[in-house]
Amino acid sequence: MDLPMMDRRGFLAAGGGLCVGLSLGGGRASAQGFRAARGLSLGEVDTFLAVAADGRVTLYSGKVDLGTGVRTALMQIAAEELDLPMSRVSVVQGDTLLTPDQGATISSVSISRGGVEVRRAAATARAALLAAAAREWSVPVEGLATLDGEVRAPDGRALDYGKLVGGRTFMLKVDPKVKVKDPASYRLVGRSVPRVELPAMVTGQFEFMHDVRVPGMLHARVVRPPAMRGRLGEVDDSAARRIPGFVATVRVRDFLAVVARDEWAAIRAARALRAQWARWEGLPDQSQLWASVRASPILRDDVTQNVGNAPLMLQKATRVLRSTFDFAIHTHGSIGPSCAIAQWEDGRLTCWSASQQTHELRRQLADMFALGADQVRCLYVEGSGCYGRNGHEDAAADAALIAREIGRPVRVQWSREDEHVWDPKGPPTLIDYVAGLDERGQVTAWTAEAWIPQGQSVSRATLVAAELGGLPTDASHPGSVQQHLAIQYGFPNIRSVAHRLAHTPFRPSWIRTPGRMQNTFGNEVFVDELAQAAGVDPIAFRLRHLSDARAAEVLGRVAKLAQWVPHEATRPVLQAGRRTGRGVSYVKYELVRTYVAVVAEVEVDVDSGAVRVTRVHVAHDCGQVINPDGLRNQIEGCVIQTASRTMVEELRFDRSTVTSRDWASYPIMRFPDVPDVTIDIIDRPGEPPWGAGEPTAAVIPSAISNAIHDAIGVRMRSVPFTPSKVKAALRAAREAGTRG
Repeated sequence: MDLPMMDRRGFLAAGGGLCVGLSLGGGRASAQGFRAARGLSLGEVDTFLAVAADGRVTLYSGKVDLGTGVRTALMQIAAEELDLPMSRVSVVQGDTLLTPDQGATISSVSISRGGVEVRRAAATARAALLAAAAREWSVPVEGLATLDGEVRAPDGRALDYGKLVGGRTFMLKVDPKVKVKDPASYRLVGRSVPRVELPAMVTGQFEFMHDVRVPGMLHARVVRPPAMRGRLGEVDDSAARRIPGFVATVRVRDFLAVVARDEWAAIRAARALRAQWARWEGLPDQSQLWASVRASPILRDDVTQNVGNAPLMLQKATRVLRSTFDFAIHTHGSIGPSCAIAQWEDGRLTCWSASQQTHELRRQLADMFALGADQVRCLYVEGSGCYGRNGHEDAAADAALIAREIGRPVRVQWSREDEHVWDPKGPPTLIDYVAGLDERGQVTAWTAEAWIPQGQSVSRATLVAAELGGLPTDASHPGSVQQHLAIQYGFPNIRSVAHRLAHTPFRPSWIRTPGRMQNTFGNEVFVDELAQAAGVDPIAFRLRHLSDARAAEVLGRVAKLAQWVPHEATRPVLQAGRRTGRGVSYVKYELVRTYVAVVAEVEVDVDSGAVRVTRVHVAHDCGQVINPDGLRNQIEGCVIQTASRTMVEELRFDRSTVTSRDWASYPIMRFPDVPDVTIDIIDRPGEPPWGAGEPTAAVIPSAISNAIHDAIGVRMRSVPFTPSKVKAALRAAREAGTRG
């Protein structure tokens, strides 16, 4: 793939189409003229779409497809509103020169925000096309219709969009109150459409980031410190220089890399390099991780919910329950390591990256090299997925720094060890809960305290290359990890507080469902504990404290899907053998959107402590559904990946660095252990479309924990639920002579 620098008009011309449009004032203006005059404002129709001379439409999206099917869904939305076949719509995504800044592709808002913006722009364009045809024919616009890329009159006349527009830009503001199509008339939205990129993927023709080639490009490998904050001393590259294809050694303070003519030569040269690094042992002892977290300095407290007077009511409670939950440090574990290419030309930087936030990456690279944002262009090319801020941006910074030093385009591909050790991590989370019940078993108070990293104002993570090279960089943002400490349940007295810590062991960043997963894990297991204490069925207990009809519906639908049998009593601690169990969990994502209820089924072997998740039932309400098959893909992905994180994933480290450097030391779930997934999608065509990339993940750890308790009578409050932890919980319960 050769991707030269060009503007939007040049891009369309290279693709065989001319960027044309319609000015309601009748004037003509080129796409380049539009860009110079107005840029890429989210309030302009031309920002989002262009109609070519042959009637084809190019959609420009700042939201990118991370393997989630967003590309296809956005095409469905645009084609639906424009009354076009999908085959006549193409998408440009994540190119900072050509696409609008719609924010990062995070937090499951690609459809709820990005898709809604596309829908309004397309609907505004459709209304303008109808009005233009009405003027052309001198007929009332009310009698005209659009179909298959044409405006049609009752007498049979038709005008193709390409012929109608005729070389002018729309020059229109997006109408925020534009009348969009009635869902009853949909022909594309709400129907399962095959993802447009899959045929090329399964036939090996799809071009991933790793396939991109730029003329004159060289290959580089970064030589990493053996300790996370090791400082670089003497460097001997004499052996590396003897490797055929070796080009250069690059050192910028503590940043060290080798450059070669091909990837294998770069790998060999990096291995041959001899460097002296200072020792560093600043990480906590992993066996004392949670004591270290609890002892970390607190910068501030964020009160996420305060209803009534929970501390006072706890003092008056007949019964008080206490539980502590912890959630391990996770790495992203992208199956394919990160990769990027950077090129400097006339003081301007171009970067090809699989970043989920190319517009923010552009700003961060500009800050790193003291450039204006308009001097940096980032182009999105699909990678191997990320589900959060993994190593993509760091590979881009590596490539940009090396390319600046040698004056040639440079490709940097991370190794598996680079990815596991150096990508930012999902931070450790520790939560204490206390709740009070009265003599009738009614909840009188709920409190939660979480120990989580400090949040930054910008969604960035520290760039490793900038940090090692002594260049400007930022503090890392862990994601909105305080979310879901607030709960939807209508308890009379609630107080939840997030203790924001000054330090966390590793560079933190958001990883799929940041905070929402960890906090929902604690919330929903503790709710089950309260249901047990009150002697009430777990689903009935939740319904008792929810006044939201959509919440009640998803819980009712999952109960029906799973054939849930209400029960009050829990089983005694199992002494030996195997037993199955079922657990429920529920979430309203971020308390404002997407309702999910799940029932997990497990099989537990008490003798070995092994737990197998056999089936997960999901009821899912994300409002209007764009592509049912794509939605099912997302739900299934959430279940499988999060079951892996819950059961087996945990970052291991010593006092200097990460020791989980490969798939053997950081295992993930394998195919034989993947649970069956049954799904009930609640489609609400008249409601706003919400996200689906994260919400189901939020409830999986708690549902599995609750199912384990149902099976063997002990509570699992520490992720991951390894056999050793299960056996330890059983042993502790037997010794105490109590049930979890």
